[in-house]
Amino acid sequence: MKIIALVFLNLFLTGLFLFLMRRPNLLSYFQSGRFWLTWLAIAIITLMDEFTSIFYAPAEAYRFIGPSSIIFIALTSLLIRFMSTRFTEIAEILEYHGLIGGGVYSFSYLVLGPMMSFVAVSSIMVDYTLTACISAVSAVLNAGSFFPLFAAYPNIVIFFVLGILWGVAGLNILGIRENARFTFLIFIFAAFVLLNLIVSGILDLDAAALERLKLAADKAAEPLETGSFIHNYGNFISHIAFCILAYSGIESVIQTAGLVRNWREIHRAYLFLAVTVGIATPLVTALVLSAPINFHEHEGDLVTFYATMLNGTFFGILVAALASFTLTMAVNTAFVASSELTERVAHRYGFHWLIATNRRHSLYRIHIINAVFFSGVILLTSGSQQILADMYAIGLVASFCINMGSLLIYRYFSGTKEVIPYYTSRVGTLVLWIILISCFFFLAYDKPHGTMLWAGVTVFVLVAGGIMTKKRAPEIVHIGQADSEMEMILFLSECTDESVEIIFRRPREESLGEVNQNEAYITFYSPRQGIPPKMAPNHFRFPIVRGSLYQRILLLLRVIDYELSDKRIKVHFGWPMSSWIDRLAIGVMVFNLMKLPRKFPHFDFTISYFGKPREQAIETK
Repeated sequence: MKIIALVFLNLFLTGLFLFLMRRPNLLSYFQSGRFWLTWLAIAIITLMDEFTSIFYAPAEAYRFIGPSSIIFIALTSLLIRFMSTRFTEIAEILEYHGLIGGGVYSFSYLVLGPMMSFVAVSSIMVDYTLTACISAVSAVLNAGSFFPLFAAYPNIVIFFVLGILWGVAGLNILGIRENARFTFLIFIFAAFVLLNLIVSGILDLDAAALERLKLAADKAAEPLETGSFIHNYGNFISHIAFCILAYSGIESVIQTAGLVRNWREIHRAYLFLAVTVGIATPLVTALVLSAPINFHEHEGDLVTFYATMLNGTFFGILVAALASFTLTMAVNTAFVASSELTERVAHRYGFHWLIATNRRHSLYRIHIINAVFFSGVILLTSGSQQILADMYAIGLVASFCINMGSLLIYRYFSGTKEVIPYYTSRVGTLVLWIILISCFFFLAYDKPHGTMLWAGVTVFVLVAGGIMTKKRAPEIVHIGQADSEMEMILFLSECTDESVEIIFRRPREESLGEVNQNEAYITFYSPRQGIPPKMAPNHFRFPIVRGSLYQRILLLLRVIDYELSDKRIKVHFGWPMSSWIDRLAIGVMVFNLMKLPRKFPHFDFTISYFGKPREQAIETK
């Protein structure tokens, strides 16, 4: 029965991959003067990161929460897939604002400003560093499970780990197209071996294994039935936090968005990850942890040993080879994503020497620096998988928290009006952020090594970032291009009318039309988003540098009141059109605007909406 099932499975996979490999532009294509990767290429590069968690995450989760890790790794998979919809939304928002790639850094920069974006940089760099290190160590441990020499001479492990790190650095220096092709070949090998492992494991399930699965479900329910909501929630958070390591790499897709043409490619990549690694990881975990294995003796090669139990030593060697190859590709993902992140930061602050490329368009200097840094972490931790795993999750969860928190803030101020094609529930994002921030505080308390590494890197990056922003921040240019209050005053003082109109408008609104001498159109803009175009001579643009939008409006009206005391001032605000659920900030702004008549009792204030022609109004419904 097993042999027949495996024969049909392998014949199907052979036909599928032969069909795919015959398709043109499967992984990359040339358009608009450059090479682009397809959604499949990005998904496979990221999958190599997520997929490798199968080889160490089940053992790490079992070490902390026992058999219940079977259930909680599955629950965490659902949570991660839910979060991937938010990452798609973030990719679309970044593209709308012209910020392609950069992931959590670009989005936190857009929403929270330069200093908070450096916290995101430190968090994600800790994540990528430990991804590379723990994957390289696990690759050597899985490959060495059949060689007694590794157990006899532990220092050999570090030697091979460093060899993997520098070998992958060399692969990236060769260029991203060669990288994607090589990764796809590893993916084909992984699909054959992993699906044979899963099918064999399902067919070999016996009554004892099913009983262990039932026991795992019972054990998973016990921490959630204490009778206290606080204790139940605390136990739920701790168990999710111990399992979230199984899905590292999910953020790498938006981190490498600069390699694809648009956010829809990112959406397809996340769907692919949901139906592959999102199903495979919980399934393999359930099969392995329900097997009769002494888990404490096989923490480093748990899946490899399970494969040997299923189909013999040769199949175990195949799985060990797969583990080594895919874990090496996870190191590759860390190099690719971290180089994209570093490139975004260096480009924004003018460090062009760092982002110089070779003739294969590779950021070779960044790859060499990363290899040196990763090697230093391996030497400091002596290549211990347990120490690296303990340090790993804190940076990963920190980057998740920053992303989800930034999305909440962005939607609070901008609603869903700007990005129409794809948006998600605000309530769902809020619940997800609460879960993630709870996991962060738990891990910060429970994993002191990881907290110290994250805090140390964050402090260093914040200090260096603070120095850079004072001299090299791109906002300086956009602030320098702004209009001044006195230019507006001089324009209005030349009009002969007894009254002047002050009309506040948002960035990216339509053109102004006819120019009237007694009208001044005011736009406040964030320097991080760039200065909006000047629509007419009576259009004045002021940056929001310090303080809130309401404070800037208040200060401007005081200048107008003082300088144009001989004029009758009429102030116009646009009618808020977003729903109160999507845009609670409208309520806050209107509440503040209601204070203005008391502060300026001799001004005329109106909040107005000018209707559209009937045909145009029907089209916008």
